[in-house]
Amino acid sequence: MAAVMLQGTGSDVGKSVLVAGLCRLLSNRGMAVRPFKPQNMSNNAAVTPQGGEIGRAQALQALACRVPPHVDMNPVLLKPQSDKSAQVIVHGKVRNTGNAGYFRDHKKTLLEAVLASYHRLSEQADIVLVEGAGSPAEINLRAGDIANMGFARAAGVPVVLIGDIDRGGVIASIAGTKAVIDGDDAAMIHGFLINKFRGDVRLFDDGYTAITDRTGWPGLGVIPWLPMIHKLPAEDAVVLQQSEITATGTIDIAVPMLSRIANFDDFDPLRLERQVRLHMVPPGHPIPASASLVIIPGTKATIADLKFMRAQGWDIDMAAHVRRGGHVLGICGGYQILGRTIADPNGIEGPAETVDGLALLPVHTVLTPSKILTNITGKSIADNQPFSGYEIHAGDTHVQSGERGCKAMLRLNDKREDGAISADGRISGCYIHGLFDMAAQRRAWLKRLGTSSNGEEHAAVVDQALDDLAMALEKHVGIDRLLKIAEKAL
Repeated sequence: MAAVMLQGTGSDVGKSVLVAGLCRLLSNRGMAVRPFKPQNMSNNAAVTPQGGEIGRAQALQALACRVPPHVDMNPVLLKPQSDKSAQVIVHGKVRNTGNAGYFRDHKKTLLEAVLASYHRLSEQADIVLVEGAGSPAEINLRAGDIANMGFARAAGVPVVLIGDIDRGGVIASIAGTKAVIDGDDAAMIHGFLINKFRGDVRLFDDGYTAITDRTGWPGLGVIPWLPMIHKLPAEDAVVLQQSEITATGTIDIAVPMLSRIANFDDFDPLRLERQVRLHMVPPGHPIPASASLVIIPGTKATIADLKFMRAQGWDIDMAAHVRRGGHVLGICGGYQILGRTIADPNGIEGPAETVDGLALLPVHTVLTPSKILTNITGKSIADNQPFSGYEIHAGDTHVQSGERGCKAMLRLNDKREDGAISADGRISGCYIHGLFDMAAQRRAWLKRLGTSSNGEEHAAVVDQALDDLAMALEKHVGIDRLLKIAEKAL
């Protein structure tokens, strides 16, 4: 069995997308491919058919391999709840909420879980494509590492290092990695790739040679800036800050960027609509008065982000938006925020407390220790349009006895109803992520706002983008040399 690990000189150098593209490329060549990321830190999670959760990047990579996502593809997922703690997901289920000390004390058992998943995947595949996290140059984190060289050496997986030339300093970042890491770690690296190049690649010939001269590592290619990537879901919220407003359409839709925003790829289908200007509103900026629809996104820390909204003055902006006749949608944690109260009696997110929500829907939420993880389909009750999405939340939201003024928003195919919608139809909330993926559901929402949809199924857009990415990598990456490196796996 062959395997190769793509590590980066830093975060957001393109590891996730390149693994996805290589998964599709090798799948198109007829190989049985499996993606693997030992440890991921992200609040962007997907639900597997087994009812577990993994990083959405690994779900995309599974799609690229044309196989269902599985918890073994991302055995350790860390979901930050605050600056000092994260929920620890092992094999798809919550194990604990820990700080840095927790990871130090449990590194051995976490590595055992990682290696068990890797070996199970290896038995199913001709090749496993492994994605690192952050950078191996973070030598302060090397002790107990399971995300980069700690895993590579424990599993005997050779490494290819990726440098991002778009951010500048790519020669120093690759040569500097060689300079600071342990010699045995450096010996695991068998080549490098340059990513996100703009312009005439021949202008980098001398730089390419300089990297090899300083590291002894061969180059496997220079990958240009690839336009199809913007059609694929991003893993890191940092991408949201790079593009606040998209498109030049006629309808403004605003999404406040909560401090613990989760599953923000919910909005990718809207981002690709020609008639929509999608505003990802950063902290310190007002929600634009031009917005026809404001969407409160999912969050890993509902009460903390409700307080964050008020600190930004977004609660005031929301009240003004509603007075002007604007529409509002809350998804998951955003749905909870729209209600009258949020209670955390067990201290799931922090101190046990009950707080007042924005009171735009007459619902009440109680946060619970158990988490609902399921893929789901159904139809919206108001217009009978289908949707396909998933639930991933801890909490029960309900209308208290005697409360009036809303009805259910969605009818799920497992016979449940979900969400709430105000009597005038302008304020809505639900727990379903992926609500806009299906063209019919998205068309209904945009019609409500007075515009049209391009009518594309988002799944088809993503699948075509993966094929386009695979063809580009076939052209710019030495795939046969990469496969030779993968054969060095133990």
